[in-house]
Amino acid sequence: MSIHTRLCDLLEIEHPIIQGGMAWVATAELAAAVSEAGGLGLIGAGSAPPEVVRAQVRKAKELTSKPFGVNVYFLSPFTDQVMEMLIQERVPVVTTGAGNPGKYIPSLKGAGIKVLVLVSSVNLAKRLERAGVDGLVAEGMECGGHVGGISTFPLVPQVVDVVSVPVVAAGGVFDGRGLIAALALGASGVQMGTRFICANECTVHPNYKKAILEARDRTTVVTGAATGHPVRVLDNKLARRFLEAERNGATAAELEALGTGAMRLAAIEGDVENGSLMAGQIAAMVSREESCAQIISHIVRSAEDTLFRISALSKS
Repeated sequence: MSIHTRLCDLLEIEHPIIQGGMAWVATAELAAAVSEAGGLGLIGAGSAPPEVVRAQVRKAKELTSKPFGVNVYFLSPFTDQVMEMLIQERVPVVTTGAGNPGKYIPSLKGAGIKVLVLVSSVNLAKRLERAGVDGLVAEGMECGGHVGGISTFPLVPQVVDVVSVPVVAAGGVFDGRGLIAALALGASGVQMGTRFICANECTVHPNYKKAILEARDRTTVVTGAATGHPVRVLDNKLARRFLEAERNGATAAELEALGTGAMRLAAIEGDVENGSLMAGQIAAMVSREESCAQIISHIVRSAEDTLFRISALSKS
């Protein structure tokens, strides 16, 4: 049995699974491996300049002939240049976060690029559908990285009920049980980030992966509420310094300075105490490193098992 949804048709993928576009984590190697396994892999552009992102796009094209995408982060100073480059490269899919992509949508779609946007509220979802996006990623506060204020379970059905485009559920999804739950809420698929950090093909420092594998149910914390851009991370020295600074009334500029370079410190240099270890609340469920193919195969199998178990509850 195979689970096929509108999202599969829209993105031309086998399974309704998108890998999150995590900056410093989601490289061409990871994105290509996810796409090869039947999902949609994403490269995380983060705040990288366009020539760096272009190199990643071209590497992904060498590694897979299947559709993949790039996540564009609107707080980057290079957003305009990165968007122009993605149009030149005819990247199949662009996802965006931390901003409104409205002004880019006509040129992206004119180049045949599918556009999916992360949303954390119902009003934003309605506004972006009117702007012409192809799909929406409803991201609950359980996710790693930048978070909104609504959990996945209440957010997804509210978004589904007011838009007609496919909705992808993100935040709190680990396996096929989460996929089936998302489909039951009306979503057309799921986006997952944290579990893919521990994929064999993910190039982050081994210390980052080890921190995920050692995480417990209450290991993540949310920092940055005072800046207007709250972020869920694994608890460490940096997170505790950040939270203390917030409690003591530090300015947004001071808090931003505290976090400057912290993602690179964690992902590339492996400093798990002073770096920013972005991860979702499902981190405690990740128990081993495995390939992207194994991860997606497990999600699909466990989804099928879940459907079978649920069907057994029905009485004629």
